[in-house]
Amino acid sequence: MTELILHHFPASPFAEKVRLVLGFKGLAWRSVIVPAILPKPDVIALTGGYRRTPFLQIGADIYCDTALICDVLERLQPAPTLYPAGVHPLARILAQWADSTLFWAAVTYNRGNKGAGDKFGGTLTDLPAAIFADRKAMGFDVEWLQPGDAACPYQSYVGQLSDLLQQQPYLLGQSPSMADFSAFHPLWLVHVRAPATLGILESHAAVRAWLERMQAIGHTSSESLQASQAIAIAAAVEPLCPGNRLLPDNTFQDEHGISVGSRVTVTAESFGREPTAGVLVAATGMHYSLRRTDARAGTVHVHFPRTGYLLKRLEP
Repeated sequence: MTELILHHFPASPFAEKVRLVLGFKGLAWRSVIVPAILPKPDVIALTGGYRRTPFLQIGADIYCDTALICDVLERLQPAPTLYPAGVHPLARILAQWADSTLFWAAVTYNRGNKGAGDKFGGTLTDLPAAIFADRKAMGFDVEWLQPGDAACPYQSYVGQLSDLLQQQPYLLGQSPSMADFSAFHPLWLVHVRAPATLGILESHAAVRAWLERMQAIGHTSSESLQASQAIAIAAAVEPLCPGNRLLPDNTFQDEHGISVGSRVTVTAESFGREPTAGVLVAATGMHYSLRRTDARAGTVHVHFPRTGYLLKRLEP
């Protein structure tokens, strides 16, 4: 089964990254809208604890984190590629920087500026207390910079992107790479979701033109699906792993002294530290896979990228 089910919500920047990659690759998908905050019982039924948005479901296999999701989509549909010849390693490095450093700079800058909360309606400072309480519980408990201080690093990063785009249409050449999709979604917060903050891009025509090119890629068609239907789909089939052809590799790599078949947890290093517990079925240089059983979803395999996640043995 290769039917793609994306669990997401419209205002999620990381979900927009995946929606745009799906459009780039021309892949049809089914859309499950998840709550922005807890409780998320239908999410937990599939992931076992992970609650970041988005995640991708293919049958009884659940792929967490956009870095791994994009690798899965690349293997499923290799052309057009996210990693053009000659830029693969650099595209990965730049994408990781954009998903972390650039993203948090954009969020911090947007928070303190008038119109930055267009994304939700109102300013980010005026968001409901429930939103802030939920994000704080996920580890989003940072010392916010003042707008004037936040603007400096964000302007610097936008300027560096502009330098890359002066002589070429995309960050690493003549066609989009993973770096472009990862850098797009933090700026999408400004470009689309919070247009009142667009002033920071006024002096960067190359960045504005690039944003237009990226947005023009668009989304492929999607069909709405209820969460209960997605859970039923998982319960009706068996997961693919071990030997899952959609994962980057399947060679066991032990860095923890934890063997396949052990009871473990996988937890994000930073934001969204809710652990997922299960039986380790794969640990490679690129990913971890856990087998878990849920009363509603049946047996599922939940997959995480290795970078950015912590593996721990569950003591008996």
